[in-house]
Amino acid sequence: MGRPLPPLNALRAFEAAGRHESFSRAAEELSVSHSAISRHVRGLEDRLGVALFRDLPRGLELSQAGRSYLLRVTAALDLISDATEELGETPEGQITISSEPLFARKVLLPRLARFYDQFPDVEVRVEASDALADVERYEADLALRFAFRGTLDAPSDLISDTPLYVYAAPGLRPQGWSDPAEVLNYRRYKDRESEVWQRWGRLAGLDDGIIPEERWRMGTNLAIEAAVQGHGVYLGGAECAVNDCQAGRLEPCFDIGLREGAMRLVQGTQIRRRKAVRAFREWFLDETADLRGWPCSEG
Repeated sequence: MGRPLPPLNALRAFEAAGRHESFSRAAEELSVSHSAISRHVRGLEDRLGVALFRDLPRGLELSQAGRSYLLRVTAALDLISDATEELGETPEGQITISSEPLFARKVLLPRLARFYDQFPDVEVRVEASDALADVERYEADLALRFAFRGTLDAPSDLISDTPLYVYAAPGLRPQGWSDPAEVLNYRRYKDRESEVWQRWGRLAGLDDGIIPEERWRMGTNLAIEAAVQGHGVYLGGAECAVNDCQAGRLEPCFDIGLREGAMRLVQGTQIRRRKAVRAFREWFLDETADLRGWPCSEG
């Protein structure tokens, strides 16, 4: 007796639309038209005799039956994908990595050439954004995100826990840096919106309140660039400053560092563990091993 299987295209359309709860985003993912997704889903509903979605004023929502069906269809499609990929000998295809912009520019992109040397058939798509991509809905295969003083809710790997140090362009103070209070004479930038300057001041032995907490001047990409251009001093993570230091664009001012959190590689609980995704994860963990376990003045 044959299996009562709906058309594969209809299942793929429903699965993508269900994950996103959006026909438009499903159409974008599958590179088809909105009408094609709608037609496949409505045809599947007619075949099953069940409403899989409910129309809401602001979009779509899975019905209870649709939510239950989605879990099983997603698992089945993942199994088919895994079985198909296992037939190949080497990782291939495209993977999407969502990353905070500064970390993408300073840490990820400079290393990608070495990944391509090992895995020439894998294309890495990097999406730089401060918004956390929903890896459960496959908006990205993996996401690089900063966790303040703890871990994230989703499964993740520790990538970097380097301390924050004060950096400046070499020409900002040609005579060198000796007294931490010297930072008061310059504009102060930081790598994220938090009270790190006051914490650093206390570590440096300065009286509480002697370093007024600066307003959030600009985003992280521009803050470190402002320091490179000699506009002031920058308090930020060592992993994003190391290349500028090696190139002579920045220099560490003091050997006083603090930890605020860690950069982590986020995975979905039900994400497809494709060979290409596994290859990138394992490679990136090895590639960034030197960014973990740095000694720190605080903690």
